[in-house]
Amino acid sequence: MAIRNPYSGFNQYKQNNIMTATPQELTLMLYNGAIKFVNQAILFIEQKNVQKSHNAIMRASDIIIELNATLNMDYEISKGLRPIYDFLVEKLTEANIKKDKKILEEILPIFTDLRDTWKQAMELAKKK
Repeated sequence: MAIRNPYSGFNQYKQNNIMTATPQELTLMLYNGAIKFVNQAILFIEQKNVQKSHNAIMRASDIIIELNATLNMDYEISKGLRPIYDFLVEKLTEANIKKDKKILEEILPIFTDLRDTWKQAMELAKKK
């Protein structure tokens, strides 16, 4: 008798959400993922788990690097986002090297502001 993975249904649901999401929804998912990984990194630093904190910070950093790489510089907003993304990657790197949760706590509001602003923009766009 085969053992069934209890998470397989949930994983399939997540995969379907990603595959059917609009580019705007994918960006929102990325912001949410970055926030999740920064929060995890803070927790892992508190627990003195160097490897897990490193992994979480790297995942948050990878998300921001991807968002930065895919900016369409034809739009004025992209020119404003680029230095913010560069700053976040720099601070994530510094936090990772020092294993400093204070740095992560200082930049976490930037992540949430970006996510919340993006969410508002999506809602405004739907009304048009």
